[in-house]
Amino acid sequence: MTDSKAETPLDRKARLQIPAQTMPKQAPEARIHNWDEVYLPLDLETARIEASRCIQCPAARCQKGCPLYNDIPAALALLESGDVIGAANKFRETSPLPEMCGRLCPQERLCQGSCVAGKNAQPVAIGRLEAFVADYQRRQSGLPLPELPPSTGKRVAIVGAGPAGLAVAEALVKNGHACTVFDAWPEPGGLLLYGIPSFKLSKRVVEDKIEYLRRLGIEFVPNTVIGEGLSVDGLFERGFHAVFLGHGATKETELDILGEDINGTYAVPGKDLKGVYWAMDFLVRGNVPPERLPAKMREPLKIGKRVAVIGGGDTAMDCLRTAVRLGAEEVVCLYRRTEAEMPGRAEERKNAHEEGVRFHYLVRPVRLLGDGNRQVQKIECQRMELGEPDASGRRRPLPVAGSEFMVEADTVVFALGFGLDGKVAESCAGLKTDDWGQIAAEEETGATSRPGVFAAGDCVHGADLVVTALAGAKRAAAGIHRYLSETG
Repeated sequence: MTDSKAETPLDRKARLQIPAQTMPKQAPEARIHNWDEVYLPLDLETARIEASRCIQCPAARCQKGCPLYNDIPAALALLESGDVIGAANKFRETSPLPEMCGRLCPQERLCQGSCVAGKNAQPVAIGRLEAFVADYQRRQSGLPLPELPPSTGKRVAIVGAGPAGLAVAEALVKNGHACTVFDAWPEPGGLLLYGIPSFKLSKRVVEDKIEYLRRLGIEFVPNTVIGEGLSVDGLFERGFHAVFLGHGATKETELDILGEDINGTYAVPGKDLKGVYWAMDFLVRGNVPPERLPAKMREPLKIGKRVAVIGGGDTAMDCLRTAVRLGAEEVVCLYRRTEAEMPGRAEERKNAHEEGVRFHYLVRPVRLLGDGNRQVQKIECQRMELGEPDASGRRRPLPVAGSEFMVEADTVVFALGFGLDGKVAESCAGLKTDDWGQIAAEEETGATSRPGVFAAGDCVHGADLVVTALAGAKRAAAGIHRYLSETG
């Protein structure tokens, strides 16, 4: 933005005096009754003013704080000047999914957390501006279709239609390679479509991206679980020249916060009662229409008046806020540490607080209790206190003797994190994994121990951010392209 009198660019001192713009949100009392995105679209003038708060510092710490190394200063300068499409394209130079990253990234730990303007005031709202310009372009002109090169004759099989798989497919098809994406769900999108609630990411945003990828010539094969019937080895037998593994971490984690260690496994008294769910099942069935789900998941959720979610990360917040929208009268979060140790975003906790969720900190569930019909009714809990740090670097929660108490709940959701299902890796001869089932892959190329097989994202590093999966996927796509070019 320029000075209206002199039409000269604002200097840094003047930019630092511009107040942070308010990012519009639905009021809590309204949004708990719908599934629309909580954050409302920005208007162009507000977006330009917020972009003008960027002081265009030479260090570009925001760019260095982004795993994709987005040229944020350049994008915001274009937005400030009114070139919204140019700003969107600047983000797209490095980000395959700016619409999603702008909504889902923990910017406070990445780009915004590095923003120089944030030292003495609020940082520039980089995430909201990224989403704004990408959405503006999508609505005004659609996603830009590139001119594709001639076909190389090489075919790549991609396992997983989530962020990593979509990014690799887009990059490779732009290099002339034919891409087929296999996914277990009925529709492509993976985590973006099935795991992220609509109040954080509209399904329409994902659908538009998938349609764009189809127009690029990418083929999607749904309802296909690699490792069940079709193996990675089988993909090579079908004539694929390379395989990319980008399946997510979808196996629910059962931590030792309940029960006792019995022969190396953890017993959870009462976990088989009616009304007890695991996070992915709860989120998918709560947020996705039945016609878009596998047949085995189409039965509607049955939740009661009191819902308790066990866990403290972003998935737990998604479950809590989903329960509110499903009509629960009382929704509580049970977490064994304090808020300071919670692994998720403070923004998500704030939204949950605004929507009426109550938080019980330093609490460990001990067992679930049901009625004569085996319907869960109560959770026996125990107070905790924090001791010395454990392997995660957070202070270890220790039980307080004699502090047991009851929490009434007729629906309980376990949101304890995710691990890897080993079926995919087991179907690939010669593929090395670690003790947690994560695939061993070179960081810069995505190459695995099996020639022609590449991997990136959650299947390599465990459950992580969308943006880190995209960064790894971009490096893997470059590695696959080099491999295909060198193998003739």
